[in-house]
This record gives sequence, structure tokens and C-alpha cells, in this order.
Amino acid sequence: MLNKELTLRHKQFIFAYLKIALANVILGFAYAHLMVPNKIINGGVTSLSLIVYQLFHVSITTATNVLTILLLLMGWWKLGRHFFISSIFSSCFYLVCFNLFSAWSLKLSWPIWLQFVLAVVLISLGYFLCISENSSTAGLDVIAILLNRKWPSLSVAKLLNYLNWSVLLIGLLTYGARSVLIGLLFSFCFSKVLGTLLNRYRTSR
Repeated sequence: MLNKELTLRHKQFIFAYLKIALANVILGFAYAHLMVPNKIINGGVTSLSLIVYQLFHVSITTATNVLTILLLLMGWWKLGRHFFISSIFSSCFYLVCFNLFSAWSLKLSWPIWLQFVLAVVLISLGYFLCISENSSTAGLDVIAILLNRKWPSLSVAKLLNYLNWSVLLIGLLTYGARSVLIGLLFSFCFSKVLGTLLNRYRTSR
């Protein structure tokens, strides 16, 4: 019986990390070939780093690294050891995937609206796969998960949307109106799709 339980836990562990890996492959592709080329700014740590650079003249790389480490430590402190370990794996795997996809000179000739829709679906799916396994890419979703624990009536998707909107509004002068407006529309659509996925996941358990 004990061996069967250990085997089951081992399989669940492997499945969880494969799921997190797949999530970051999806996210890496979506950001490298859909978000960045079309200059769709959706808030998050990168956008926050640009604001920090603009206000305090700290390099974007340094700001991103510091913010990521702080969010990881916050997750470890408030959300537990498993969250911290899986998030380190997730963050590193995302960076590898993003760099590999960025180096791939793929140019999508699809209409902008189709790329926008595909970005919404893929990024929502990527975040869903991470969150459903109690993991994070060490982005603003860490704060969203923490706030959701404190106020369960507010969904992770909605909280993440509010955080992204806040970053976008603060960074309006940095990014320009076009990128911010597209980013706001993206955040709205993203929160709806992610919210639907998370709600269906919870009701099916």
C-alpha cells in the first residue's frame, strides 16, 4: 500500500512539473512571437521595471532581477516551500524558453487581430497551467494569489487584471497611448479567459 501511495505521489509530482514546463513553453512562444513584435504591453514585472527605470534610473535588468527575487521570496514566505521551488523551476524554464523562441527568426504574417486573439488564449492557458499547479512565473500573479488568499471573493484573474491595469496606467508616459490601450484591452480579455478556465477547474474538482 505504501509503495502504491509513493508511486502515485511520484506520478503526480512528475505530471505537475511537466504541466508547469508546458505552461512556460506556451508563455515563452506567446511573449517572444506575439506580444513583443506587436508591442502589446500587458503590465507585469517587465512593465514595472520600465517604470522603475524611468523614475529612479535603475537599469531594467537590475529592476527585473530584484523584483523577481522579491516576488519569489514573498511567495516562499506566504505561500510555502512547494510554491517557492516550483516557481523557481517555472521562472528559469520560462527564461530559457523565451530566449530560445526570441532567437528563432519566425515572422508571423497573420493579421494583428488574429495574433492578438492567439496571444490572449495562449497566455491565459499558460498562466492557468501554472496557477492550477500552485506555481508562478514570479510575476504579479504572486501578489494576486496572496490577495486572493486574503480576500477569496476576489478571483486571481480579476486581481491580476487590476494589478496589470495599475501598472499600465502608471506607465502611460513610458509606453505611449497606443501600447497602453492595446494592453488594457489585452488585460481585460485575458482576465475573462483565465477566470473562465480557473472557475471550470475548481468546479470540476
